Amino acid sequence: MKPDHNPINSIACVGEAMIELTPLSRNNAAMSVAGDVFNTAVYLRRLQPNVPLDFVTALGDDRASDMILGAVQSHDLGTSHIERRPGMSPGMYMIFTDEQGERSFSYWRSTSAARTLFMSPGAVPMATLKVYDLVYFSGITLAVLSEAAREDLLAWSEAYRAAGGIIAFDSNFRPTLWPDRALAQHTIERMWRQCDIALPSVDDEMALFGDPTEAEVIKRLAGYGVTFGALKRGARGPLALDGFGELQQSGPNSNVVDTTAAGDSFNAGFLAGVVAGKSTFEAMQQGHDLAGKVIGHRGAVMPNNQAHDTFHSIPNEI
Repeated sequence: MKPDHNPINSIACVGEAMIELTPLSRNNAAMSVAGDVFNTAVYLRRLQPNVPLDFVTALGDDRASDMILGAVQSHDLGTSHIERRPGMSPGMYMIFTDEQGERSFSYWRSTSAARTLFMSPGAVPMATLKVYDLVYFSGITLAVLSEAAREDLLAWSEAYRAAGGIIAFDSNFRPTLWPDRALAQHTIERMWRQCDIALPSVDDEMALFGDPTEAEVIKRLAGYGVTFGALKRGARGPLALDGFGELQQSGPNSNVVDTTAAGDSFNAGFLAGVVAGKSTFEAMQQGHDLAGKVIGHRGAVMPNNQAHDTFHSIPNEI
């Protein structure tokens, strides 16, 4: 349901932040910080600068982890729920784009410190998240967690909602992160059944559940009890999951450079609209407009005057 009965005065975004490499030439790449939930948190903070917003993750104690922590702070995200792991490092990924700006990735994250989130020793208790009015995470968050932490988060989410908390979720399906498809299906279905704001992508849902058509995706989500949110459909624009309809588009975006974080930024725009009490249409429009700007820039996080983004040119043989 639309959570308009509950004011949203504080937000936690739970997920992984990584070192992002964006090729500039054959031998050079730009280095920054990104990650699906992190990207959403950054853009949501820019749109809602007065709402307390914390980023929840686990980092190592190396210089790359320090760089990520500095980026979190520079974007004015709270760090009180960031765990540090001695001897560990964050994950890393590289973006590749084709002539249409469509992205693909290479990852190095199998030993990422984020995989130890909510695990002892040194874990921030999951129960402390109950102080937030809204908690947002993704299918990637669930995929990188340990089996025990994943089950704990699912159980905690159910109890949190029963106590009046609001859960926002994006399935963001990445097959290589899951040990098998059946576990991914089971876990994502459980989350759809217990979230308040659903932000699925039609491509992810069809890839994971095998739905032959968009209509079947919507029917299946409705069967889970999903009644509020938006189905992301790329350039065709989002479709409201509360029966409002679709966002009419004037035509395809002709300025596509890199589609990285298109969905993440849409989520931020939509959630910011919900926080501000906007209509479903207004929230979708805000998300779609922001995503349209983001895909005109390389990398996940578009620089702006409020965030002190730093991009470093580093040698890299590719």
